[in-house]
Amino acid sequence: MKPSEFLSTPDPWAHLRRFTAARIAIGRTGGSQTTPTILDFRLSHARARDAVHAAFDPAVVSGPLNDAGIPTETLATPVHDRREYLLRPDLGRRLDEGSAAKLAGREATDLVIIISDGLAAAAAERHAAATVVPLVLELQEAGWAISPVFIIPLARVKVQDEIGAALNARFSLMLLGERPGLGTPDSLGAYFTADPSPACTDAERNCVSNIRPEGLPPAEAAAKLAWLLKESRRLGLSGVHLKDNQPVIALNAPPESLEN
Repeated sequence: MKPSEFLSTPDPWAHLRRFTAARIAIGRTGGSQTTPTILDFRLSHARARDAVHAAFDPAVVSGPLNDAGIPTETLATPVHDRREYLLRPDLGRRLDEGSAAKLAGREATDLVIIISDGLAAAAAERHAAATVVPLVLELQEAGWAISPVFIIPLARVKVQDEIGAALNARFSLMLLGERPGLGTPDSLGAYFTADPSPACTDAERNCVSNIRPEGLPPAEAAAKLAWLLKESRRLGLSGVHLKDNQPVIALNAPPESLEN
């Protein structure tokens, strides 16, 4: 092999990298990856690990919501710390006794919204309020009754069923940090269920994922969730039976995209 063949070789698809954060067109040195590529991978991996273990500050989420006139309350699961949360998923799927008691005897509501750190506290802190505020305003204008937003550290998606059932809610919606990917340590996911109850399964939920400025921006996620919730209410179903047939133009496509 000639010495020149050991030099870094540009990838002919490199120009496509401006369209995606995915690891494509990374080039090579001989038969190996380049040093910058390896270092970037290690950095992204470290950021993903840090995101999973990062502490969550509920006040960072409740502050903007309260400023927007949306009341919040803090509840808890039986989980004591982040390590137990990762090792015992079952504990994050229910409220502790004190929190469950706080929900007893409350009036029924159309929608209950829950926010948790999940597997990426930064996702909830950065994007949850920006998603919930426009969503609540749109649904309230449509006549929906919405309970205070519950902020629950160290919770799993399933806890929305217990809370929704306790409040006799028509819908429960939970926003929490998704499992970090390489390059996406702050992705927020939103899950909603119609007629929530402890018997609900994941097949009865709808999910809007990758909520972040570089993915689905919070304002667009709010519009998407509002449309899906209204459609779910109209049809009386959710989960695998509810299809997202919303035209893309309703979110962000320019009018000229309809031409030709």
